This record gives sequence, C-alpha cells and structure tokens, in this order.
Amino acid sequence: MKFNILYNNHPQDSKTYDTKTLRERYLIEKVFVKDEISLTYSHHDRIIAGGVMPVSQEVDLPVTKDLGTDFFLERREMGVINIGGEGYIILDGKKQKMEARDGIYLGAGVKAVKFGSIDSKKPAKFYINSAPAHKSYPTVHIPFKNANPNQWGDAKTLNQRTIYQYVHPAVCESCQLVMGLTILSPGSAWNTMPCHTHERRMEVYFYFDMEEKTRVFHFMGEKDETRHLVIQNEQAVVSPSWSIHSGVGTSDYTFIWGMCGENKTFDDMDFVDMSDLK
Repeated sequence: MKFNILYNNHPQDSKTYDTKTLRERYLIEKVFVKDEISLTYSHHDRIIAGGVMPVSQEVDLPVTKDLGTDFFLERREMGVINIGGEGYIILDGKKQKMEARDGIYLGAGVKAVKFGSIDSKKPAKFYINSAPAHKSYPTVHIPFKNANPNQWGDAKTLNQRTIYQYVHPAVCESCQLVMGLTILSPGSAWNTMPCHTHERRMEVYFYFDMEEKTRVFHFMGEKDETRHLVIQNEQAVVSPSWSIHSGVGTSDYTFIWGMCGENKTFDDMDFVDMSDLK
C-alpha cells in the first residue's frame, strides 16, 4: 500500500506558495496504481482519500501502523465509488458486486476488505474516502440508480449539473462522511459558481472522465486571495474548510466530492459574492 501524508496549514501560509508548493500541499497526483492501494492521509479533519485498481489480482485493505489501530476500519468509516469496469468487494467474507458508478458505505468495525475486478482488461477503479467514526452504522450497497439526484445551476451561467448523493442522510446513515458524484450537463463547464466555503467541513474533489488533454482549473484559497491548480484526469485536490473550491474545465468532466467535519448538512455553505473574489 502507498500511504502519503499531507499536513494541515494556516491560510496565511498559502499566500506565499508557488505553484510547486501548492501542488505538493494540496494535490493528489496519482490516485490509481495497478494492483495496489494508493491512499493520502490529510490532517485536514483526518480524511483519507485514494484509490484501488485491482488488475491481475485481488487487493486487500491492509493493517497500517499509520492509524494506530488493529485494523483499518476499527475506528473509521469508508465510502467507495467504482468509476471503472465491473468489480467486487469482499467484506468479512461476503462478496458484493460493484458495477460502474456503484457506491458502497462501509461502517466502522468491518475487519477484512478485499477488492477485485471481473475483467482485467477493464479493471474496476474504486475511489475511496474515509473519515474517523464514533460508532458503527450498517454497510449499505448504493447502486447508481439509488443515489439521490439533485438538479443545481443554470445553463446561462455554465454550471447546470446533477448532484448524485451516495453517502448522505437521504440514502444511508454515517457518522460524519458525506460523499457523492456530480455530472455536468452538456455545455456547462463550472462545477460550481458562485463559489462558497464551509468553515465547518473540509472537502476533497476527485476529477475524472476526462480526455488526455482536458484540464480542470481548480480555484482555491481565501475569497480575496485566490490560487489555482491545473488538474489532469483522475487527480484529486484537498480543500481546507477556509478555502473556496470551484473548478472549470476545458472540456466535459465528472467529479466526486467527499466531506467530513462538524455536520452532514449538504447545503451548509457560505456563498461568496462575486464582487468579493480577487
């Protein structure tokens, strides 16, 4: 297992970062590695984000000393969305098929987790978010058809999109993790604008379904001191609670968002007036 660590920082510090430092502190450049689990542990609310791509063999979620527990989900919950081919997850010996864009919520206490693909030529790609959990909730398989859809935005402002809520109170219980997938409508390019912050929760954005030369310009930073990251297909960015998080693509794309913090209220947002952006 590859296990990277990103440390917390003060918003004033980010004002001094050059492009290289911004990318080192906030960007997860490699989410999927063949036959491995690749995870990034962020000290922003201790979220873990990453991916599993089993190709030629099944891949086990290992015990890691980095968490200081007897097994990975002893004191954690996890959300998983499959963005690749058909696959499966084996949870304490019970096999669950995972089709493309299927999700699953794993409650604290699941000891053995194994990931696999049906076809090695079209491997599953399991994108993962995990957060600390104070109690155990039931594991729930969430097919794409069961995700809760919400229409947001407007074609006039180029941000018309459908937000599919997976790990969300409308779908299943969780301790603090909230997770979902957003698909932009044809002709829309912004994942959200006007932008917002939510001081009570941090977030991780994972961009995918992009062509090789497509790029997303992900804007971050304080409202009056913005920065940006140029992001390729299947890369993720950590967004601290104090930072805006808004992106625009050179072509179509899809993204998965995951949040953890003080609450699970999706619309708990502090919108930023366009006149305040700098």
